Amino acid sequence: MKTFVTIIIVFTAIVGGGYLLAQGNETVRATWLWNPWLFIQDEDRVLSFLENKRISDVYVQIDKEVPIDAYRQFIRRANEKGIRVYALDGAPNWIEHEEALERLFQRLDQYENDAQPNEKFSGVHLDVEPYLHVWWRTNREKAIVSYQSVLQRARQLANERSLRFEVDIPFWFDEVKHRDKTLAEWVIAHVDGVTIMAYRDRADAIINIVEKEMRLAKKYGKQVVVGVETGQVGEGDDVSFFEEDEAYMNEQLAIVQKHYARTKSFSGIAVHHTEQWMKRNGIVFE
Repeated sequence: MKTFVTIIIVFTAIVGGGYLLAQGNETVRATWLWNPWLFIQDEDRVLSFLENKRISDVYVQIDKEVPIDAYRQFIRRANEKGIRVYALDGAPNWIEHEEALERLFQRLDQYENDAQPNEKFSGVHLDVEPYLHVWWRTNREKAIVSYQSVLQRARQLANERSLRFEVDIPFWFDEVKHRDKTLAEWVIAHVDGVTIMAYRDRADAIINIVEKEMRLAKKYGKQVVVGVETGQVGEGDDVSFFEEDEAYMNEQLAIVQKHYARTKSFSGIAVHHTEQWMKRNGIVFE
């Protein structure tokens, strides 16, 4: 299984509607595409947006209702633009119903078996969020152990298929103690890469809440992508860039990027999420 090492050579400023990440070896600039029906409705517009924003990785929701051929064409065209596509899935109830994970990999097998090399997914990206399940409040131990079981099984299934395995985790997992480790450390140790939901709208705050994860990633030789929010979340004005314009967001992300320019465990930035980000740029689907 690959572990990506990013060497940042030159930091550049804002370019073409987004900030251009470092020149030299690639730095990740990712986004979540939770609604795959967008590229069925207007694939050209979605791909143009991703290309304009210098996206290197897009996490695309696996929806059983979306035709397989639509995924194949989107991935093929994304790859032509140098964009990797990850299979995105997960839900809080997966800790109670692990068969949902098995179904995901069954669908992936059906897809990959007939896909051309340039139509294949680059990896699997899970967003399970066990803290939204009732067990997190009523039986924390059960919730955590079940969550760990899901991730262990997912990594096994991904490894068997030579797929990179990544997960989303909140920044505060470094405060959740479980046995001899924090939950953040356990996750980082057991996956190929993590995206930290570092949902703050100031660079200094973002840097502060991911410091522990950066150290843990260095310890285990793993990679961290720092994720930020653009949607209206109703959790305070400092959580999302929803209230700020894109120029301000780019400025703050550039500061984060520069701060971690020499940190090998820092892989890049992810913006949540594609549809909302497009709306911010005046691109609205009917």
